Amino acid sequence: MSFVFFGTPELSADILEYLKNRGLVPSLVVTNPDRPAGRGLVPASSPVKLWALKNKIPRLQPEYLLDPDFIYTLKAAKCNLFIVVAYGKIIPREILAIPSKGSLNIHYSLLPKYRGASPVESAILADDRDVGVSIILLDEKMDHGPIVAEEKVIAPHWPPSAPELRKWCNETGAELLADTIPLWLEGKILAREQDHDKATYAEKISKEDGLLDLTDSQYKNFLKIQAYKIWPRAYFFAAVKGKKIRVTVADAKWENGQLVIPRVIPEGKREMSYQDFQKQLRNQPPRPGRGTAENDEWR
Repeated sequence: MSFVFFGTPELSADILEYLKNRGLVPSLVVTNPDRPAGRGLVPASSPVKLWALKNKIPRLQPEYLLDPDFIYTLKAAKCNLFIVVAYGKIIPREILAIPSKGSLNIHYSLLPKYRGASPVESAILADDRDVGVSIILLDEKMDHGPIVAEEKVIAPHWPPSAPELRKWCNETGAELLADTIPLWLEGKILAREQDHDKATYAEKISKEDGLLDLTDSQYKNFLKIQAYKIWPRAYFFAAVKGKKIRVTVADAKWENGQLVIPRVIPEGKREMSYQDFQKQLRNQPPRPGRGTAENDEWR
């Protein structure tokens, strides 16, 4: 079973490791170029590149996918299947047309729901427990291709954080992909067209999306905190010594129908207990002609 694997982050490397344990090892790995990281901006290899180095698998790191040399190397590999897992770039039609069996992609939703960049976060924000993974045959449109296989994910608890749900989806997706590859190559699976009229979309997340709406319900705010656990992280604004500062929610729980925030990170300070932060708000002198009502909702 000769295939090329496209992927970049840790979850892609986890898929590769699972496939290897099932006897499915790619002939070639394609990942993003090394990028500057950390305070020193030293070029860092992607987790998929590190996996390829460890397992002595040839790798390519094209900056531009339509580079003639890159396309020539892909064709010369003579692989009849491409696998794409969180590669990070839209793959053009010219490349998708190279393998005779097409390109399979894992998407972390039950398509056509939540097409796009943030399916896991979108499901949590919508309080949608009907979650799962889809394996599709890629076409030139985003998450548009026919479905080859899909499986629901049963969440042990709800609502999970985005890292938790992504981990569960990745584990299910790895097993489903390993089961699907041989059947697909043997022609034992027929892909079915998505119901495009029912498609919904998960937009790319911005830093501003993490802002909590203090007038919204506590449960909706908890969903946002869970969805944005790693990035951009949920936050609110508070007035401290007459200055408006960003306060990041470091930890949150849902207990007895109430949102509980144990830890926060005030702008410019280290992580602290939310109780201590509230004390600081209560103890600060009121500004002339103003009270501190703007902070009351968080006491």
